[in-house]
Amino acid sequence: TLEEAKLMFEAGHTNACVNRLYYACFYAVSALLLTRNISTSKHSYVRSLLHRDYVKSGQVSKEMGDHFDLLFDSRQKGDYEDLVVFHAKEVQPWFEPTKSFVEHIADLIAREIR
Repeated sequence: TLEEAKLMFEAGHTNACVNRLYYACFYAVSALLLTRNISTSKHSYVRSLLHRDYVKSGQVSKEMGDHFDLLFDSRQKGDYEDLVVFHAKEVQPWFEPTKSFVEHIADLIAREIR
């Protein structure tokens, strides 16, 4: 999904890029929740559980939680609101924190399944 985001960005499809950046994080958190036998397609519930169980406990930093929230809100705007266009200068800085977020969640998953 991160690779899809990169391709969308390079093609100038910034709204689609934001969508893919968000989904990279959403899929990662969904996989983490599966380690606890929690499965849901409700985005707001995934977000809530991330904050309640992982940010609040310090397993995920507040900054990473805030980044997830930024992508959550941005994806909502880009996908569902009229005339929303994200600009490359706005979106480009979101790649590194998204990659770090996904990697951190992957590390948590690895610890959970050991």
